[in-house]
Amino acid sequence: MGFQINTNIGALKAYNALAKLNSKAEKSQIRLATQKRINSVADDTSGFNVGKSLEQKVKLMQAAQGNVGSAKDMLATAESQLISIKDMITQIKSKIADASNPAADKTSIANDIKSIGLEIDSAIASTKFNDTNLLMSGASGTGATGFSFQTGAASTDTLVVDYGQYLGGAGSVTDGSATDVHADIATDLSAVIAVTSTTISALDLDSFESAIDNALGSIGNSVQRLDAKDDFLTSAIANSQASVSRLFDADMAIEQLNATKASIGGQAATAMLAQLNMAPQQVLQLLQ
Repeated sequence: MGFQINTNIGALKAYNALAKLNSKAEKSQIRLATQKRINSVADDTSGFNVGKSLEQKVKLMQAAQGNVGSAKDMLATAESQLISIKDMITQIKSKIADASNPAADKTSIANDIKSIGLEIDSAIASTKFNDTNLLMSGASGTGATGFSFQTGAASTDTLVVDYGQYLGGAGSVTDGSATDVHADIATDLSAVIAVTSTTISALDLDSFESAIDNALGSIGNSVQRLDAKDDFLTSAIANSQASVSRLFDADMAIEQLNATKASIGGQAATAMLAQLNMAPQQVLQLLQ
C-alpha cells in the first residue's frame, strides 16, 4: 500500500467495484419487477429486434385467425340458406309430381308452388352477412371473383371464397326481387313465380338445383381449407409466442439469485470501501 493521502487509490477501486455490483443488482431487480429480461434495447439489441418482429407476426396471425373465423361464419350463413332453398326446391318438385294426378286441384298446387317460389326469391335477395349480400353478385355480392380473406401474416397470404360463381350473374327474377343472379336461377325461378295450373308440368328446376348443389360443394371445400388454415395459425401463434417468451421473459429464479448475490456483494464492498476510505489515516502516525 502506498502512503499517498491526496488520492486514495484503494478506495476508488472499491468504489468502482461497489458501483458495478449496485448496477447488477439494479438490473436484476428491474427484471424481477417487470418480469422481462429485455427492458431496453441495450439489454439485447439483436434479441429485441427479433422479438419485436415475432410479436408483430403474432398480432398479424391473430388478426388473420379472426378473418378465418369470420369467413367460416359467413359461409355457415350462406350454407344454411342454400340448404333451405334446396329443401324448398324439393317441395316444389313434390308438388309437380302431385299435379300429375288427374284428380288433383292444380290451381291450388300452382298457388302453393308460387308461394314457395316467392319465398326462395326472398331468401336469395335477403341473405346477408354484415349487410353484404351472399347469394347475389354485383358490387355488394359474391360475383364471380368471390370474397378474399387474409389468412396469414403476409398481405399476399389470402384465400378467395368463390362459391358465388355458381349463383351470381346478370339475370333478374321476373316479378321477384332477386337481381344479378345466375341465368338458370333467374329463368327457373321466374317460371315458378309465374306458374299456372296449365304450366306446372313444364317446370324444370334441374339447372337451378344444380347451381345450388355446386355452390354448396364449393362452400364445403372452402370450409375444409379454412379449417386447415385455422389449425396452422393456432400452431404458428403458439410457437411464435413461445419464441417471444424465451427472448423477453425473465427467468425469475435466476434473477432472484443474481439480485441476492449482487446485494450481498454490495454489502461486502460497502464495508471494504469504508475501511479503505480510512486507510490514509495511518499516514498520520508518521507525522506525530
